Amino acid sequence: MKYDNIVDGIFRERPNRFIAYVDIAGKREKVHVKNTGRCKELLQEGAQVFLEKSDNPERSTAYDLVAVNKNGRLINMDSQAPNRAVEEWLKKGILFPDLSFLRPETTFGNSRFDFYAKAGEREIFLEVKGVTLEDENIVYFPDAPSERAVKHVEELIQAKKQGYEAYLLFVVQMKDVRCFMPNADTQPEFAEVLARAQKEGVHILAYDCTIEKDSMEIGEKVKVFIKNFKNHYFDIPKPLLKWYDESRRFLPWREDPTSYHVWVSEIMLQQTRVEAVKPYYERFMKELPDIKSLAEAEEERLLKLWEGLGYYNRVRNLQKAAIRICDEYGGEMPSDYDSLITLSGIGSYTAGAIASIAFGKKVPAVDGNVLRVLSRISMLEEDILLPKVKKQMEEELLEVMPDRPGDFNQAMMEIGAMVCVPNGKPHCTECPLQDICKAHKEGCETEYPKKDTKKARSIEKKTVFLVQDEGRTALHKRPDKGLLASLYEFPNVEGHLSASKVKTYFSERGLHILRIVPLPDVKHIFSHKEWHMKGFLIKVDELSERNEVFEKEKWILAGTNEVEDKYPIPSAFSAYTDYLYRCTENFSATKNGRKK
Repeated sequence: MKYDNIVDGIFRERPNRFIAYVDIAGKREKVHVKNTGRCKELLQEGAQVFLEKSDNPERSTAYDLVAVNKNGRLINMDSQAPNRAVEEWLKKGILFPDLSFLRPETTFGNSRFDFYAKAGEREIFLEVKGVTLEDENIVYFPDAPSERAVKHVEELIQAKKQGYEAYLLFVVQMKDVRCFMPNADTQPEFAEVLARAQKEGVHILAYDCTIEKDSMEIGEKVKVFIKNFKNHYFDIPKPLLKWYDESRRFLPWREDPTSYHVWVSEIMLQQTRVEAVKPYYERFMKELPDIKSLAEAEEERLLKLWEGLGYYNRVRNLQKAAIRICDEYGGEMPSDYDSLITLSGIGSYTAGAIASIAFGKKVPAVDGNVLRVLSRISMLEEDILLPKVKKQMEEELLEVMPDRPGDFNQAMMEIGAMVCVPNGKPHCTECPLQDICKAHKEGCETEYPKKDTKKARSIEKKTVFLVQDEGRTALHKRPDKGLLASLYEFPNVEGHLSASKVKTYFSERGLHILRIVPLPDVKHIFSHKEWHMKGFLIKVDELSERNEVFEKEKWILAGTNEVEDKYPIPSAFSAYTDYLYRCTENFSATKNGRKK
């Protein structure tokens, strides 16, 4: 779809949902915003925007704002564009090659779906949602709670139950994104109904778009993840594979990764170091070079070849599996995970290793090394030995697995064996994942993974102050060492103070309180302690950094934009930073004549 008569400008402000002010050719213009969503991340003061000039001279706004340049990425934010682009795309027969009928805006139940289509004998309802919210190349919908969006998904479920095909199409109004996820943080109800729709058979698709300042066309398919959690591991594959290509060890089974070689080596490596395994592997392969010879080997000879490796049931199970492979699979190792895992001595890890390394199947292989790496990256507090924890990690790794699954799995094992080591300090300076590792950032790598029963955490009570004078808020920098070193926090004291004691605390320090508002209690859990926090919003008069409390306690003053953009505040205080941002938005809304 194309626009006519596009001009560019510089965004200045948006006083309400429908109106913005933009500098166009050096002149301040009042323009119409076609996207009535929040769009806070897009419409930043000074951003380059693109506008379509209206051909209606009687309009109060001469331009429609249709696109924005966000850090070099062009994003279409015209809420009407997705339907126009999808209609053109559907008529080309790309989604439905046998499309014979297409009608926009069709009623079903209590909803109006964007399209009704016929393709062969199929009757299809299709709902379109434009997506403009992006964070670190992941896109989310919705950007604000939407009861209407939930209702549409519920109606699609009903349409599916009544025999129609149902499609929910997320049109990502930008290019080069990693995946789409429902915005479970903003609206968990939408994430839940989306998961239910997928289970009921509604097709949930996402496509990116090729964006120009005067056009938008449907592009490539985008991965859709419906789970109500953010995957910690999206950033692993690229740096990990680069490191693996440059640093991997020479291992005999890697140089010729047939299914037999992978299988035998993985069984030998259970409970045994790589260097100890090498001579056993070479001797074993020299005498038993294939599955048939393993199946036919005499037990005494088999055990002799294994001598020194221990855990002899491993080699007995090898032979049991080899016999079954000869009997049921004609001597050829099955390539699929579900068949592999039924063989004696092969669990989920070994099945994943064989399927991915020997056959290129996208299946995770999660052993102790991998569990340790993942637990440190995500600072996982749960016991990694619990089956549900391992299963969740396998599911999350599957979501991020690249087109080199065998190398990816071996790289995960390798980094756990050589860099992210157990029983001592890991070699973090050599790790390609140090920038995304939460435990490394917090300096607590050796505290993970969690395996044993946790010791009871100590509980620390705190009273946290949001001290404000109009748009400025007091902050305090934490010490350079210790917990949350060098980060900023809201001023706080040990213990839980009542409102009257808070007033006394500030009056003794020469600050005049105009208003004090209790905030919700907050609990934050660290690996070894819990903070139980009471909070107060405190409005004071003529807040000054020359005040005694600022000089003594080393407080600073910061505007809300500075708090959000400049000063790093740990997630322990996220409930209070969120409250601060909401207060600022409400203040701005009231100031501009909007209802809170």
